[in-house]
Amino acid sequence: MKFKALTVALCLFSVPMTASASQALSSQTLVEQTRQEQKVENAHNQQREKGFTLTEKEIKAQRDALLKQRKQLQAETDQLSKTFSDNENQLARLEEQLRLETGSLGELFGVVRQAAKDLDLEMRTSVTGVDRNDYRAVVDEIVEAKALPSLAQLTGLWQGLNEQIAASREMREVKVPFINGQGHRSEVEAYRLGSMGLIGDAGYLAWDGKRDVAQSYLKQPENGPVFTGMTDLTQSGLQATVVDPSRGIMLEQLANSPTLSDRLSYGGVIGNIIIGLLAIGLGIALFRGAKLTVIRQQIRSQLKKPNEPGNNPLGRVLSVYNKEQQRSVEALELRLLEAIVDEQHGLEKGLSMLKLLAALAPMLGLLGTVTGMIETFQVITQFGNGDPTVMAGGISMALVTTVLGLVAAMPLLLAHNMLSTQAENIRNILEKQGISLVAEQAEKAGMSA
Repeated sequence: MKFKALTVALCLFSVPMTASASQALSSQTLVEQTRQEQKVENAHNQQREKGFTLTEKEIKAQRDALLKQRKQLQAETDQLSKTFSDNENQLARLEEQLRLETGSLGELFGVVRQAAKDLDLEMRTSVTGVDRNDYRAVVDEIVEAKALPSLAQLTGLWQGLNEQIAASREMREVKVPFINGQGHRSEVEAYRLGSMGLIGDAGYLAWDGKRDVAQSYLKQPENGPVFTGMTDLTQSGLQATVVDPSRGIMLEQLANSPTLSDRLSYGGVIGNIIIGLLAIGLGIALFRGAKLTVIRQQIRSQLKKPNEPGNNPLGRVLSVYNKEQQRSVEALELRLLEAIVDEQHGLEKGLSMLKLLAALAPMLGLLGTVTGMIETFQVITQFGNGDPTVMAGGISMALVTTVLGLVAAMPLLLAHNMLSTQAENIRNILEKQGISLVAEQAEKAGMSA
């Protein structure tokens, strides 16, 4: 503002001295205004200086307060560091003292925890978990604990063990959640055989401790028990009940045990063909065996009545003799031989087919074996040999067809041998009788000569 006032004054004095009195008056007014503005400017500057001085004092005060606070915090940090070090030393001493005082309690805790785990597994998997699991919560606490168990927990563990021991000898009626084959859930009555198993109206029930539900086994044992009420179960004699000592493992394996029809189905098409050949061969063997048996009975009867030829092989041979008595011995012999050959053809009818089927069955079994091994190698090529189950189909076919071929060949060979022997015996009888007739004719010719 001072610079501004001086500038205005210089401008006024630079006006020519010949200016009028009015101009002099205006100059005085401007000077006065300049002085007033200078006073205002001085006052403003003084006020700003006071503000700066006050701000400086406040900043110094804040700085002093912060320095004091820092000093206080530093003192507290030092105290806390000292306290932390003291606490660490004390904690180390207490841990060492705890280790010395606990001694073997750490090992005891390990034993208790292992016992709790075993008991927890028993409660979750055994059928006793249906109605005797009152101490499961306490056992779970011990299993999940990271410190030594309390006296109450140890007492609960002991009581839980006693509960399971008592439940293992109990035979009582219980109600269990049950899921049927359609997935419907309901509550059914069952009979618990200690810790061995559950008996329902359809036989043994599989207990799932994870979901707390029971299900029927896919396959029940033969003469297995069923539960229709305490009265019926008592009258049926529970002492004769089939019991699974493995607690369901053997019952589950029953579903994996194939039946005879399942094993036969493993043979596939070739196995069915072998079975068909066996059925045809046995049919032929039974028919021819019955036929030969009847013929043997007829021949025995015919031997008792040689003068009355009947409709049987020996009777037909005797009929040839009766018709050819006027011929020579050589002609009669040839006629009898012709008749015996005709009868032999009838006796051996079907035996060649049996022999063919007996030879064909093991060859088909070998064909099935080769086919099954080819299928196995194809599966190995596609999926590798890491999982044996993927190769089970081809191996089953290979082995089953081999067995079927051998099983079919043995009875067919036996039947062929037996029938051949019977036919041979009958043929021998016919030949013997034919030779006897020829000899008789020769004796008659010699006497007449």
